[in-house]
Amino acid sequence: MNTTQKAIDVLKNGGVVIFPTDTVYGIGCRLDNEEAVKRVFEIRNRPQEKAVLAVVGSISQTEEYLQPIPDDVRSKLIQKYWPGPLTIILPCKTEKVPSVARAGGNTLAVRQTNHPVLVQLIQEVGVPLVAPSANFAGEKTPTHFNELDPKLCSLVDYVLEGDCGGNKPSTIIDCSATPWKIVREGAVHIEL
Repeated sequence: MNTTQKAIDVLKNGGVVIFPTDTVYGIGCRLDNEEAVKRVFEIRNRPQEKAVLAVVGSISQTEEYLQPIPDDVRSKLIQKYWPGPLTIILPCKTEKVPSVARAGGNTLAVRQTNHPVLVQLIQEVGVPLVAPSANFAGEKTPTHFNELDPKLCSLVDYVLEGDCGGNKPSTIIDCSATPWKIVREGAVHIEL
């Protein structure tokens, strides 16, 4: 069994995997498995009041989990920057997104990846993946396999080695309110 297939099987069965993305290494699980999402929080020591981002393989998959996407978000952000390192926060279908993933709110941070391995994982698993960076909360964000913390790696079910597409985390923009607000400057520079 190749390593990508092993990661797919672990994710399908509710496990937690560390994987390369188009930005930095991510740690994640199926978005639709609340227990697995809770485990990601516990492993990373992430505060419960901080929502996590989800990666999707297509815009149509995004639409399954978000409320209707506003036209200006589509034209100014999605068409211009996706797939790529831009995370967009929008109102979501709360019945489809576990409360822990959205920190009890009604929004979801989502981005479409163009990393071929991550796209394959998402397509094979069939749902978006929760994908915060693969580090303990507050620690350095890993961009290379040798930067992963061995203690973190020992806490997950599988580690998929591979090259990341960048060296900065994604830019996060909150489009759930007007005016839009940049929450984190990252790999994409956006003028608001």
